[in-house]
Amino acid sequence: MKKRKEEILELAWVGREKDSFTRADVEKSNDERISVELVDELIAEGYLTQIRPEGGLTVPPEGEVGGQVALTDSGEKEARRLIRSHRLSERLFTDVLDITAQSMEKHACTFEHFLSDEVVDSICTLLGHPRECPHGRAIPPGSCCEKALKKIAPIVAPLNEFKVGSEVRIAYVATKNHQRLDQLASFGILPGAMVHIHQIKPSYVLKIGETNIALDDTIVKDIYARMSGS
Repeated sequence: MKKRKEEILELAWVGREKDSFTRADVEKSNDERISVELVDELIAEGYLTQIRPEGGLTVPPEGEVGGQVALTDSGEKEARRLIRSHRLSERLFTDVLDITAQSMEKHACTFEHFLSDEVVDSICTLLGHPRECPHGRAIPPGSCCEKALKKIAPIVAPLNEFKVGSEVRIAYVATKNHQRLDQLASFGILPGAMVHIHQIKPSYVLKIGETNIALDDTIVKDIYARMSGS
């Protein structure tokens, strides 16, 4: 499927997250690569369907701009794959590679079109199967996430899943609280930092270098790390 059509399927997925997706949303898009004509092609190919006001399904009259459009089962499958790839790429660029927000979006838009399912699942496992992208939008789970819940320990996991005595390396901090991020950074809890888990009850005590830091469980669960040497 061509990239321009894939962009529209992604737009349809995001629009649905916001309640609906219409032809007008394509017209309003700042992406010059896509057009309403491509919506008609995706409808003809069975990836999208037009919804009449009363709830019936029909192909829209030629030239019609407004009207709600929905993903079909085939469109749902393709859009889900693209959204999962895009949002996991964003997490990788932000949390591991420390790429700026502007560059992150640009690279994620490129990566999503050619990453295989195997590579996407590998990225997901590396990051500990994150549930949200850096913007707080849900990342559709994959087969690797289902397996992880049953038997596979992810390479990267929340700090509260490690045992006392573990030596871990911080991967990223998944919190939207900027004040908390600044506080943790001041303690030296940054991507790449080595941490020794000294105590977990009644509160967590982490040792970074020669400094001991006590943290509540609610904070520790937002700190993701990987075992030293993994």
